[in-house]
Amino acid sequence: MHVEVWSDIACPWCYIGKRRFATALSDFPHRDHVEVTWRSYELSPRTPVGPGRPEIDMLATLKGIPHDQVKRMFAQVTAVAAGEGLAYDFDRSLAVNTFAAHRLVHLARTTGGAELAERTLEALFSAHFEHGADLGDDDTLVRIVSDAGLDEVVVRAALDGDDGADAVRADEDEARALGVTGVPFFVVDRRVAVSGAQPADVFTQLLEAGWREANPLQTLAAADPDAAACVDDSCAI
Repeated sequence: MHVEVWSDIACPWCYIGKRRFATALSDFPHRDHVEVTWRSYELSPRTPVGPGRPEIDMLATLKGIPHDQVKRMFAQVTAVAAGEGLAYDFDRSLAVNTFAAHRLVHLARTTGGAELAERTLEALFSAHFEHGADLGDDDTLVRIVSDAGLDEVVVRAALDGDDGADAVRADEDEARALGVTGVPFFVVDRRVAVSGAQPADVFTQLLEAGWREANPLQTLAAADPDAAACVDDSCAI
């Protein structure tokens, strides 16, 4: 069973959704038969490339709302994140263009598989939301993903070139084709989907529905339809 997740590293609900999905997957009895692919999505692709600026200032300018209101919004999200074991720090968080970071998640998958890609994405999420790292700075990106397991020389070469750029754009094209307009967005085998940082039990339902779709129950055609059976709450003998 293949689960694809579209998310943006600059999306606070995507990190929360990632944790909640992980909780559901850890308890799923068929988890060893589930492959997870993290897909790229940019919520703000027009954000300038380069050093980040305070998230609070960016959102206040973008939405045209007072700083105090932005801080209250961030406080609410921070409280929700804390319930999932995440320590958001929006006072330090920096708004950045995430295209390069998405490229490195793809680099991780091509060089080390799904496990390294997941570990790289987790490291980038944590660096952005919990530690105020500037993901718009190449040296910072190199340090974060190298600590996650990527080869530093390979990472620097990738950032100097365009490795992973086509893969990011392809993910975004697929998102548009599927009608994705917000993230996180979870799809099982391109058949069953759910949007948003849903509670873990909703992700459990998603996995169960996907498993039923992939493994439908079959009834033997040669079976005797008149064979004795109990129905509902009664059983005639």
